[in-house]
Amino acid sequence: MGRLILASTSPQRRAILAALGADFEVVAPDYDEAPMPGTAAEVVVARALGKARSVAAVRSERPVVGVDTEVVLDDDAVLGQPADADAARAMLLRLAGREHRVLSGVAVIGAGEATACVETRVRLRALTDAELEAYVATGEWRGRAGGYAIQAGGVGLVAGLDGDLDNVVGLPVDALRRLLAAEGHALPAAGGNPAPT
Repeated sequence: MGRLILASTSPQRRAILAALGADFEVVAPDYDEAPMPGTAAEVVVARALGKARSVAAVRSERPVVGVDTEVVLDDDAVLGQPADADAARAMLLRLAGREHRVLSGVAVIGAGEATACVETRVRLRALTDAELEAYVATGEWRGRAGGYAIQAGGVGLVAGLDGDLDNVVGLPVDALRRLLAAEGHALPAAGGNPAPT
């Protein structure tokens, strides 16, 4: 497969592709994530496609991958990324002891356009005040939808998970494999010698 273009500056997404041994480069999307109508699932797919299109418009020679991830509580209440420690604390208090959904929209643009939405259900355990304060103090909440990083210290907050762990980290690999296959491309089966740029 030729080199992929990842329309995302997320270090988590880069790390997942690198761990797979994928040959890819990163191009920052020129896309405004302004609020839009629709369900959370519709919005993450639309944003993933918008990010991919913004890059494909100037770099159409290789497959372009766009991704958007949100944490959703109750009936489509999208939590977003906390702006500061107080917002992270409030967000984690809302999630503690409850189940929430992590939704990712994935888009691949090659000869055509293909999209998917992946849902993973995550349940955080009840947290003591001391545990909550200790986690907020780590700063891991910065730039994280839902205010926690499951691939780092945030795993200690999790009581259970139903679905794709990679989706919670930020890139649902199985869905990406399917979309690339539909475009005639394939991800490596396992790790290798990645060459991200």
